[in-house]
Amino acid sequence: MDYVLIDLDGTITNPKEGITKSIQYALQAMGIYIDDLDSLTKHIGPPIRDGFKEFYGFNDEEAEAAVAKYREYYGEKGIYQNELYNGMESLLTRLKQAGKYLIVATSKPEELAVKVLESFHLEHYFDDICGASFDSSRDNKEAVIRYALERNSITDLDRVVMVGDRKYDIIGAKAVGIASIGVLYGFGSKEELLEAGADHIATTVDDVYDIIMDL
Repeated sequence: MDYVLIDLDGTITNPKEGITKSIQYALQAMGIYIDDLDSLTKHIGPPIRDGFKEFYGFNDEEAEAAVAKYREYYGEKGIYQNELYNGMESLLTRLKQAGKYLIVATSKPEELAVKVLESFHLEHYFDDICGASFDSSRDNKEAVIRYALERNSITDLDRVVMVGDRKYDIIGAKAVGIASIGVLYGFGSKEELLEAGADHIATTVDDVYDIIMDL
């Protein structure tokens, strides 16, 4: 595999504190009070807008209002309430040394994804950083993957693999026709990833490297 697409939240970094507190802040603004931050980890991975609709029954207007509140907190505080997974910088270094072309493919808005990577001084490892748009025109993983492939003029899909921790990464990869690696150190379960059709499962960060090099 020459091209490695990598999810951000739950795969490169652990954004649990920042995302759950941003969700909590947004829901409070909408009159919903949730104290258990662990119950909000289900929002890590899928588009935030979709989560507000699915789990709280928001209509389009309410979802947009909640997203605006989410970004209000996230842009000021939540973006920095984030941790790099142990061994991640070593993984990126080894993949680059092996000649891999690395692209971040995230459902997080692209501008925010760049800021996250810059805060960890990781942006230089990536040949491109591709994310969602702030509006709903490109807000699911399939759309982001297609955008990343097109922007980087990648046409040989047999040379591409998607790495991510949630079913959305796997489903998006399958829809586009590329291989996928589901990681278990993030927020998705083994059952979720296998049910979605993950081609490979990585238990640790080191496993990601081994699987990619064996493909």
